[in-house]
Amino acid sequence: MNRMNINKDVAITAVYFRGRQFKMFPKSMEYNGDTYTFAESGLQYQVKKGESAVQLFDMTDGAATYRLKHDQQNNWTLVTITQHA
Repeated sequence: MNRMNINKDVAITAVYFRGRQFKMFPKSMEYNGDTYTFAESGLQYQVKKGESAVQLFDMTDGAATYRLKHDQQNNWTLVTITQHA
């Protein structure tokens, strides 16, 4: 596996909701002029530090895993891309 640190803002162009609590997950993302569509399965983590909280998502398109960060100001950041072998 090859992991690349990105840490750049991205546009999430579609989301979906899952579970009884209707948790939001990203469905597609635009990054560097390309559109990436994720499978409707992923992991969501919530990280709190003091009063602030961010959500982390591990999403896949089948070829790679993308870690995304969503903050309280509704900003999305692509944190890492891990290529599958």
